Order: sequence, then C-alpha cells, then structure tokens
Amino acid sequence: MTAADATPVRVGVFGLLGSGNLGNDGSLQAVLGYLRAEHPEAVVDAFCGGPEAVTARFGIPATRMHWNRAEYRTASRVGSIAAKGLGKLVDVFRTAAWVRRHDVVIVPGMGVLEATLPLRPWGFPYSLFLLCASGRLLGTRVALVSVGAAEIRNRPTRALVRRSARLAAYRSYRDAQSRDAMRAMGVDTTRDEVYPDLAFSLPTPPASAPTETPGPVCLGVMDFHGGNDDRARADEIYRRYLDGTIRFVRTLVEEGRPVRLLTGDQCDLSVVAAILDAVDSPLVTAAEPASLADLMNEMTAADTVVAVRYHNLICALKTGTPVLALCYAAKSDALMDRMGLGAYCHPAREVDADRLLEQFRDLEKHAADLRRTLAERNRIAAEQLAEQFTDLTTTLFPAHAHAPRKAS
Repeated sequence: MTAADATPVRVGVFGLLGSGNLGNDGSLQAVLGYLRAEHPEAVVDAFCGGPEAVTARFGIPATRMHWNRAEYRTASRVGSIAAKGLGKLVDVFRTAAWVRRHDVVIVPGMGVLEATLPLRPWGFPYSLFLLCASGRLLGTRVALVSVGAAEIRNRPTRALVRRSARLAAYRSYRDAQSRDAMRAMGVDTTRDEVYPDLAFSLPTPPASAPTETPGPVCLGVMDFHGGNDDRARADEIYRRYLDGTIRFVRTLVEEGRPVRLLTGDQCDLSVVAAILDAVDSPLVTAAEPASLADLMNEMTAADTVVAVRYHNLICALKTGTPVLALCYAAKSDALMDRMGLGAYCHPAREVDADRLLEQFRDLEKHAADLRRTLAERNRIAAEQLAEQFTDLTTTLFPAHAHAPRKAS
C-alpha cells in the first residue's frame, strides 16, 4: 500500500458557492469533476456562502463561510452593526480552524480578484484574505484556479486582494488581462499561467436538430447597476440598460421572433419581471435555470444569444451558439475575442437599441461561419484545461502525481 493510499488527501473548496449564482456553482462542478476523475481518494468539503445548497446538489459536506448570517445585508441598527463587527473577529478563528483540517484548499474560478460589480472590502475580499493568510500560516496549500482579476482602485479592497494573491500557493487566471491586472497591482506573476474558464470543461449537451422555422433568441439578463466605481450613477446605468433591452425585445417580437429570457443569478428575476411587464406578448417567455447545464440546454435550442452575465456568455460559446455580448467588464471583451467573436460586443453601460439591433442582424447573417469558429475554439479550450488539471495534480498533490493507479 502506498502512502497516498494510506492517507487520503483532504481538499477544501472555498467561495460564494450555493448562493444563487449559477456561474460560481458551475466552477465548483468543474473542479469536483476533476477531483473525482483524477483524485477519487480525496476527501472533499466546502466553506461557502450557501452550505445547504452545496450539500444538496453536490453531495459534499459544507460549512457556512460567515458566523454572522446577515453578513451581506446592510447594517443600520446598533445591534446589527455590532453583530457584523463581532462576526469579523469570529470568522478569523472559524476560517483558520477549517483551513487547518485540509492539505489543499481550492478556490474554483469566479472573479475573486476583481471588483467589477459593487463590492465592499470587508465582505468577500476580507474572507479571501483570511483564507490565504490561514493557509500560509498553517501550511495548507491554497490554489486560486482560473480566477478572474481586475485592477482595483479602492485602496482597502486593493490591499486585501493583492495580499491574498501573494499568499496563495498557486494562481492561474481565466484570461491574460486578469494576469496583467495582478501584475499591475504588484503581484509577481512570473510563474502564473492563463487557462480558459473552468466552465469550458463541463459536459456540453447535444445540439438540437435544425429546423426550417426561425428558432428562439435567448436573452440573458442581469440586474446590472454598474461596478464599484459607478455607485454615483448606478440608477442611471440600470435604467439605460433596461430601456435599451426592452426596445430590443419589442423589435424582435414585432418581427414575430420568440424570445426566451434567461437569468444567471436569483437577483436577475426582477429584470425578467420588468421585461415581461413592458412587453406583453406570448412570444416572450422566461426560463428558470438552476445550473449552467440548464442554461446550455436552453441555448442549444436557440438560433442566437444576447447576454450580459459572463457565464451566460460562456454557456452560449460552449454550445457553439452565436452570441452577442453586452459587456460590463474587460473580461467579457477578452472572452469574446478569445473565442473569435470580438466584433460582437456592445457596452452594457451605454445600451443603444438601434446599434444593438444592427450588430444582432450581422451576427445572424454570419451565424454558420461563427459556429465553425466556435467548434475549433472550444476544442482548443478543452485541451488547455486538460493541461491545467495535469498542472494542478503536479503542484498540489505531489505525493499522488506519480502514485500507481489501482487496477479497476
């Protein structure tokens, strides 16, 4: 019996998982798939935002990330403010105790090193710092795997994110811009690699059979109010985005095109309701996807997709469905360019319905060529992620990397 057989490796996964964001949970699914295929002996559990949901869906034990259950609610009363402050102190010891029980902790994908959406330094950035600092102090390897990053202006958030990245034992990024952003913030990225988003390793549903009649247009929506630097004009950004989207949907309906509304987070349901209320037509329907697999199933039945959320874009690209991106951050532009659709980007902060329709017409005109391009880019992405998983095994599980496999 080898040492690897005698002592199963203890692996923790960390992040805002099970909290209603389909992209985050898709990244977890991808890492669990890798662990179950390459390290079936590993004992895996999670430290996350929604432990009950993670355990129910993925079948692994899970612990709540925050002692204070109201962590992400606004505190206005003295009692709730005091509870938040106490929670920050308690979480120091809770995080360290959890990290200590593991040989490796993996942060699976997600934009954990960015602030492209509204973010307070003492929220997730603080939690990530506690994780990485505990790992360094206690000898547990912390890996940030195919994560997103962006240069951050807010000084406290920037300091926490930079320190967290420096303390991690392994870092890889989902695009070159993320690595460049960390370098610009003072992190040595010499040994850091760039790989595709982890969701590109998920199974792809079979393509739908072609039909003579036009298929639906899938519209991925988002409760979008800008990012950390847009707080002063958040309402204006949201209104412009929503108005432009509604005009786009109305035009498609007037042409007799069915439109299928898709979400990527529970908070997006308010946008779905606003569109359904403004465009009262049986041609406009809404899906309730519970996973990236559900999103991909919807998109395989579509002729084209228009989407905002990053992982909605990934689902369309992975299924080979031509997609027009409403981009709210550089990561969306980088993704579209990497997959050969860089010409089909539109700014989410400045939605112009006429220009959006013009780009959409061009997308449909070149759909056949774009599907061929996506097939090739998806093949390359799968090969690159296979390389990353090999690299992870070598770096994080050295005692297991060359251990003989048991006969099946």
